[in-house]
Amino acid sequence: MKILDRYILSTFLKTFFSVFTILIFIFILQSVWLFVKELAGKDLDLIVIFKFLIYLLPTLVPLILPLTILLTSIMIFGNFAENYEFAAMKSSGISLQRAMRGISIFILLLSIITFFFANNVIPWGEYESRNLRRNIAQLKPAMAIAEGQFNTIGDVTIKVEKKTGENGNHLENIVLFKKESNQNKTVIKAKTGDLVSSEASNILQLILYEGNYYHDIKTRDPKKRNKVPHAKSSFEKYTMNIDLSELNKVDLDEKGKATTHRMLKINELIPTIDSLEQKITNDNNKEIDNLYNSYGIHNRINKTNLKKRVVKDSSLTETKGLVKRIAKKDSVTYFKGNLLDLFTNNEKLKIFDYAISNTTSAYKQIELREKNFAAKTSNLNQHKMALQKKFALAVSCFLLFFVGAPLGAIIRKGGMGLPMVIAIILFLSYWFIGIFAENSAEKGAIPTFLGAWLSTIIMLPLGIRLTRNATSDKGMFNTDGISLFFTKIWKKIIREK
Repeated sequence: MKILDRYILSTFLKTFFSVFTILIFIFILQSVWLFVKELAGKDLDLIVIFKFLIYLLPTLVPLILPLTILLTSIMIFGNFAENYEFAAMKSSGISLQRAMRGISIFILLLSIITFFFANNVIPWGEYESRNLRRNIAQLKPAMAIAEGQFNTIGDVTIKVEKKTGENGNHLENIVLFKKESNQNKTVIKAKTGDLVSSEASNILQLILYEGNYYHDIKTRDPKKRNKVPHAKSSFEKYTMNIDLSELNKVDLDEKGKATTHRMLKINELIPTIDSLEQKITNDNNKEIDNLYNSYGIHNRINKTNLKKRVVKDSSLTETKGLVKRIAKKDSVTYFKGNLLDLFTNNEKLKIFDYAISNTTSAYKQIELREKNFAAKTSNLNQHKMALQKKFALAVSCFLLFFVGAPLGAIIRKGGMGLPMVIAIILFLSYWFIGIFAENSAEKGAIPTFLGAWLSTIIMLPLGIRLTRNATSDKGMFNTDGISLFFTKIWKKIIREK
């Protein structure tokens, strides 16, 4: 490696790791604020919190790494241009592409590493952080009940408006739901209450004062069930014991079996996508068959009664032909006149009511099946985009370097001022385009390939244009052609005058 390449690469790496470290701290703090409700009040030690942050860090790399590359490229090459180091290189016959060669090789290797990181480490971090969050949510909290929100403890869900006292054990305005057979059958409201617990005991004692007790009564009689019977009683003091032994058995290292598209590798995503597509196809065929069989038009008219009615009514046309067709066994019965004329008014009303009821029911069934189909399709699209995004992340890292480096050489400004502003604007544009494309692809508005690659595709011509302009010492956008066009028009107007 030549001295110049070593100098450029070492300068780039120093700034790269500095910016990467700063952005890690910024995004970690932002993530902690997002999950503060899940971490606060759980009596967690520092090791568990550190584990949570370690598991969360890989999931932030798709945000941090592209922004780091873009910002570092603008800063370093802007600094080189501002200090006339590029001018010295060009006077020595070294072009911009030659100066970028050493860093380009590093960025290429980094992009390859990023692909394997996205395929292996990010799914691992997503899986571990999701399971750790699930286990933390079930852990016995140091403060069993939080203010102003519903807290589920065992089979009891409780909400308190205010907590007072030295240890927060005095409660005010309490609403409590108690589950029985997975249903909230008991509701208790009290003005005040006290929490009595001990670290050595698995029993949390809740003493309620001045309240009411409501309990739903389930009866087998449908008529009585419509009256919604319940038992109501008032109390001056009511004591409840809540068993916390199951909550204390939570293992923070336990792994669940549930997986999402973010937790899968490429070799797991491909068969999952195939199975989801096959399942959607089978479910759709089954739904179509069920819909056809359930809401097909069936002729339920009693042929004998219809025959008598047609013969009796001499005003109907083609009566003889209809009777002959009815008389034939296993033949199709049809009538060219108005079929409703064969029924009385009461029977017509029943037919209309039956048709309206069937149509309403069919519409609701179709609407429900459409929502289920949309949810399944959205899940399939998310898996397809997760597969494409593993490749798109690696390519975007390489591409953003060729946006940032020539842009820094053009603006000729280093440091954290203007380069930071430009980098943030470019990255936000890149990121929001990606979010918009992903949401559209998830709903099926655009192909999943575009959903994962649209922001990268849009950045590609910008990188090519900036590299060409920086190489030929032009501005960010060449306006010579536009100005020349309007100059010719202005001269022509002057000559005519």
